Amino acid sequence: MTRIGVVGATGAVGTVTLGLLTERGFENVRAFASSRSAGKQVPYGRGELRVEEADAESLGAGDLDLCFFSVGTDASLELVPHAVAGGTVCIDKSDAFRLTDGVPLVVAGVNDTALDHDEIVANPNCSAIQLSCVLKPLHDAAGLSRVRVATYQSMSGIGDSGIERLRATAPAEGDLAMDWDMEGDEFSEESKLRAETGKILDLPDLALHAQCVRVPVLVGHAQAIWVETVEQLSADAARDALAAAPHVGLHDLATPKDAVGRDEVLVGRIRPDTANGTGLALWSVNDNLRKGAALNAVQIAEALLERNLIPA
Repeated sequence: MTRIGVVGATGAVGTVTLGLLTERGFENVRAFASSRSAGKQVPYGRGELRVEEADAESLGAGDLDLCFFSVGTDASLELVPHAVAGGTVCIDKSDAFRLTDGVPLVVAGVNDTALDHDEIVANPNCSAIQLSCVLKPLHDAAGLSRVRVATYQSMSGIGDSGIERLRATAPAEGDLAMDWDMEGDEFSEESKLRAETGKILDLPDLALHAQCVRVPVLVGHAQAIWVETVEQLSADAARDALAAAPHVGLHDLATPKDAVGRDEVLVGRIRPDTANGTGLALWSVNDNLRKGAALNAVQIAEALLERNLIPA
């Protein structure tokens, strides 16, 4: 039986991860968090798990086959190497290893073939997961030449602090935010989205421009996407390609609320781009805590098990 650890088990994504592992019947699961949360109990199935402190000793003890990391970049950089040294395969959800050469950056249903006998698998940025699920079937159908995307990202994308901030905000005081660090003339989120999408799709030179904004929504990221393809692709053909894709569902007027609790990336408003005679415009929404984070990581684990890359 696969021995599984969830690091960051008391946070927003860690909590969803535990719920998904329960739903999928994983039994040998342990919960880890910082020293502040050690000793607490978290729900798991019909019972509870005692939270253990996530430190070098506990994670490097060699008694875990697989470990999900739902913590910040600095914590992952510190703790993941200890888990790897103990023989554990690590699926990391921070940006610590996403663009590291030799570390696969995987979206389940898009580039599972990137998985090999890897010690670390990186879970992409939530927006890159959502975008890649939409772009892959279009690329397979007609080839991608240029992509523009505007993202409308929920407050839970920040984590627990974003959730608390929104809940403390009066409805009439909600506002848009641009709360990422600047890298030159763009946000770090925008450059990550371009670089990660290129790595996931194995299109490092893909022309992709992003405009990212934070919106006063609790859960659910939205994206307006404009795509130009190498070969002409009609809206009907694009709709057919997306309908056949794993982890994509057609929903013409989807809102973030429609996506909450759903495993699929919902895509709609597929139509010709009237500003470009050969392009398409699309709209997508996704539960950023499920497919955008926890679910994708669990699906990566299931793919590793199917390929016998970790003990079953």
